[in-house]
Amino acid sequence: MFLTHAQLRYWLERVIEDKTRQGHVTDGLPAELAAIPDSYDALHEFAQKLASLPMRSDWPFVEPNDWDAIRSEMDRNRASDPIAHVDIEDAAQRVEAAFLASVCGCILGKPLEIRPTLEELRAAFERIGEWPIRDYVSERVLSEGKLREFHWTWDETVRERIRYAAPDDDINYTIAGMLLLEKHGLELLPKHVRDLWMVNIPPGWSWGPERTMVVKAGADSRFLPTDDLPNWVNVLNPGDELCGAMIRADAYGYACPGRPELAAELAWRDASFTHRRTGIYGTMFAAAAISTAFIERDRLQVFDTALRYVPQKSRFYKIVSDALNDVAHARDWLDGYQRIHSKYAEYGHCRVYQESGTLINTLRFAENVGDVICKQVMQGNDTDSYGATAGSILGAFFGPGYLEHRWLAPFNDTIHVTLAEFHEQRLSAVAKRMSALPGLIADALAERDLRDIT
Repeated sequence: MFLTHAQLRYWLERVIEDKTRQGHVTDGLPAELAAIPDSYDALHEFAQKLASLPMRSDWPFVEPNDWDAIRSEMDRNRASDPIAHVDIEDAAQRVEAAFLASVCGCILGKPLEIRPTLEELRAAFERIGEWPIRDYVSERVLSEGKLREFHWTWDETVRERIRYAAPDDDINYTIAGMLLLEKHGLELLPKHVRDLWMVNIPPGWSWGPERTMVVKAGADSRFLPTDDLPNWVNVLNPGDELCGAMIRADAYGYACPGRPELAAELAWRDASFTHRRTGIYGTMFAAAAISTAFIERDRLQVFDTALRYVPQKSRFYKIVSDALNDVAHARDWLDGYQRIHSKYAEYGHCRVYQESGTLINTLRFAENVGDVICKQVMQGNDTDSYGATAGSILGAFFGPGYLEHRWLAPFNDTIHVTLAEFHEQRLSAVAKRMSALPGLIADALAERDLRDIT
């Protein structure tokens, strides 16, 4: 049996909750679901109904999913790509710095991926005299700091035991993005994401909509020729606005320095395989921010620019632009966090909105790349994912020379991933390979322009 009736009902309940938050008319649907008999056909019919619910008449937001509609809802006064001249050699060095910083941020946050708040982390680290955080997490935080728990992978990622960059889904996805760009470049499509995942992403190393899509594809013996991907992501896909796609944005930002719209479009092609609405926009925003960080020296302008490449009448734009304004008026990073958290605490772990605000807060007040990842992780929630994203953005912003070697030394130039067909274990070699992405896309753009001329 693929899924029990009880499991299907649980998924459908979650989808109803999602649809309610997204502005659909959901009155009476929980009771309707409860009255459906234990029939796969009946539950499937109900799932199809949820995929096409009408919107509330008073819903003020415009939140499309397809690229043309999204592009039409971007800021009409946004700058066209490229927004500044980019030196490809300089960009390559910045990509290398950004990727290494993202790995460090991921491993720093990994033991703490337990949905904490800043206050909870502060109390535990103060007990052992290590607040503010300035190093990888000590296992003493659990025993002496009385933190309620560590993430289940803690024994590979606390500083007393780190021997390599441990496996993590965030790192998997960044490398997967690199592989997709190396193979498909500007021709990348959602079906290419599916095909690569089917032979590389284990279900146990994916969560939320990512796992849903892997399971759906794996259950379909025709997964390679299937063309019905929009229906896959629209039907029976709870959590389609969570952060799983946002943590896949990095490679697209790396590949497109100074080209935030192209970065956002490539990120959309990846994100649209699994996510909808905010889940897509967060990915586009992160990719555009990384792209802009290569060339913009005004820290808050990095995010102001990135926000121009998402739908302007979306919930994402409304909340994140409000967070940007709050951070601009904050006295320091703690004040910035409190301003964001006091408004958006309900959007906790993986819920995109609050964590996008904390990324802005981190960039404004960080002193160097090590300080970047520490400030991000100290703000809690999805600590490893946003520690990684913060590392990417600030690594691209600062460039090489701003990450102390002490952050990289414990890895012994070794990285472990759980991608089935990726066998490189030298961290420096992966970073160097990642640094080739700007040149790869620049060459593809030049070739496309030449074809257009001839």
